[in-house]
Amino acid sequence: MSEGHSHAVPENKKETTLWIAFGLTSTFLIAEAVAGVLLNSLALLADAAHMFTDAAALGIALVAMRVARRPADARRSFGYYRFEILAATFNALLLFAVAIYILYEAYQRFRSPTDVQTTGMIVVATLGLIINIISIKMLSGGKDSSLNIKGAYLEVWSDMLGSIGVIAAALIIRFTGWAWVDTVIAVGIGLWVLPRTWILLKESLNILLEGTPKGLDLDDLKRSMLAVNGVTGVHDIHIWVLTSGKNSLTAHIVHSPEVPAGKVIKALKTVVATRFDVFHTTFQCELVGCAHTEDGCNFTAYEPPPRENPQPAV
Repeated sequence: MSEGHSHAVPENKKETTLWIAFGLTSTFLIAEAVAGVLLNSLALLADAAHMFTDAAALGIALVAMRVARRPADARRSFGYYRFEILAATFNALLLFAVAIYILYEAYQRFRSPTDVQTTGMIVVATLGLIINIISIKMLSGGKDSSLNIKGAYLEVWSDMLGSIGVIAAALIIRFTGWAWVDTVIAVGIGLWVLPRTWILLKESLNILLEGTPKGLDLDDLKRSMLAVNGVTGVHDIHIWVLTSGKNSLTAHIVHSPEVPAGKVIKALKTVVATRFDVFHTTFQCELVGCAHTEDGCNFTAYEPPPRENPQPAV
């Protein structure tokens, strides 16, 4: 019987897998960068820069896994989840600089072509390809249960294509003598990195600016909340991303007096969790909506409803 059996990868095994992949990738990117300089191959240097993105993604996943274990405290009530986003932003800015340098160096080499040692290129790129395949095999087991591991998995997968490109360039140069192919492959890798880097930076900045989670329709969310029994109004709604996969929501809910506030809150939590994957929620229930301004809800701008049976003052 398989009932109740879980196929999820244990957390300690995930971390061990990440450490091994991180060690392999980091060690080889250094070797590839040195080989690129010694062999005069810009394509190898570009692929080393691309492999750096893999190491950074793996490092961020490891840091996020470690930091996420630290409990919230009086100074950081949300905990340390934002560290992952800060690291991702720094990673994106650094990658922009690396990609621009590669494109600039490619321009210089188009003007003054240089000889390339193809044998060394093939050997180094083949070793890189083997490491990519090993890392992909190791990460594939946890990619469906962890967004961090899935991101690292996709980074390594795309870098494998870069290694294949370097091998192809070396073979073309060896049999045709077209040294400019090395520069063309380097430009291709640089242009491949730039758009992905821009997406990473844009998503990181959106989180730091407390933007709406990617792919979430705020109007659809509001309509779903209004469809809950007893809810007559929703305002002052805010939804943001704390870190990857952790969304938070606050809102003021106007509800009918016939439906208890506790029942309304329970139904709202169920709706936003099941339909929108938002699990950290705070709802303020009101029988009469507060006056809403650009600065938020102004509780001095309206009169509270009279009590039905006011008690005499003592």
